[in-house]
Amino acid sequence: MLKIGLTYTGDPEKHENYVRWLKDNEDVQIVKLSAEDRNSAEVKNCDAVVLSGGIDIHPKYYYSEILDYPNRPKEFNEARDEFEVSVFNLAYKDIPVLGICRGFQLINVIRKGTLIQDLGDKNLNKTHKGNPDKLHHVNIKQQTMLFDITNEKGSDINSAHHQAIDKVGEGLVINSLADDGTIEGIEWLDKTGKPFLLGIQWHPERMFKFHLQNSPLSKKIKERFIDEIRKR
Repeated sequence: MLKIGLTYTGDPEKHENYVRWLKDNEDVQIVKLSAEDRNSAEVKNCDAVVLSGGIDIHPKYYYSEILDYPNRPKEFNEARDEFEVSVFNLAYKDIPVLGICRGFQLINVIRKGTLIQDLGDKNLNKTHKGNPDKLHHVNIKQQTMLFDITNEKGSDINSAHHQAIDKVGEGLVINSLADDGTIEGIEWLDKTGKPFLLGIQWHPERMFKFHLQNSPLSKKIKERFIDEIRKR
């Protein structure tokens, strides 16, 4: 049985969406990783890690002194930030890692990238921020792993975020962009000798809400992730 470590998003219903998506018909055990449980050492017993979505990362992780910005959380969760940085650092050299939404942004800032703190209510937020999710188009760059996985130049995805990647982190490359230029995905620039690493801004685990559970940007990503785990 495969063991996938899944960081806790902070919401039981959202956590179950990830569990359902990852397990599906696969022989998979999900290990909940959380700052509350202080169980980052469990990564050593996992075959892969998923960094889940959630509230904004504290600005200190992307070298910003601006703490008061539009749509910021009432409180940051620095314990979670510190915990998940540790999880990533324990995992990425040895096992596959998939980062979703906040997890995608976290990978970038750990690699010394930066974030746009708020996309702006009057423009980009019309596309990206929503509760429930917004649906919009994404353009996938050819000659990337994401293109190899999906075999799609573009497709519809869901969004629920008000921040985005600005400067791309060291050793990473953009694999997809929204029509407005917002970065939607990253992966290793040089993949030689490295385990699978993919970060995506959208939420494949809840694309079923748009009847898109069979979209390549949900189903094929999960299938490739599982395949990469089995290879190792």
